[in-house]
Amino acid sequence: MKKIIILDRDGVINYDSDDFIKSANEWQPLPGSLEAIAKLNHVGYQVFIASNQSGIARGLFTLNELNQIHNKLHQQLAQVNGKIEAIFFCPHGPKDNCLCRKPLPGLFHQIANYVDTTLTDVIAVGDSLRDLQAAKAVAAKPILVLTGKGKRTVNQLVDAVPIYEDLAAVVENLLTDN
Repeated sequence: MKKIIILDRDGVINYDSDDFIKSANEWQPLPGSLEAIAKLNHVGYQVFIASNQSGIARGLFTLNELNQIHNKLHQQLAQVNGKIEAIFFCPHGPKDNCLCRKPLPGLFHQIANYVDTTLTDVIAVGDSLRDLQAAKAVAAKPILVLTGKGKRTVNQLVDAVPIYEDLAAVVENLLTDN
């Protein structure tokens, strides 16, 4: 059985901003997040990112700038012996009526196709309600972190989901349970 985990990017792996992360200079990892990903890799997890990136549709940054941000992520992860299997992102805006923008599960379906398996019971870590809703739509196990928009999201929860301080705490708990 494949060991897969899906992470949101902004607010889970790196600091988030209400003004969007628009450049590689603005992208800064949250303390312990890169090391947490590396720990997952070392016990056999394939780590995927599913991220809304509507800043592209809004004209705030280009695809090239997004690629530079992701290159920085990959480079910094490599320094701690970690890696991301693949990054799936939605470049559309809220009014574009696409199927990939979370809370819709399109990005999760893309990941499922990529790994050629269902995402039933796959852990999906996010900091917003839309992350949790997209995970639930494919029967994945949503987990909320309090980093990024997580503290605001707690008040929006309808269903019980596990809540952790940050990605490092999620991984620590996951690896302790296994």
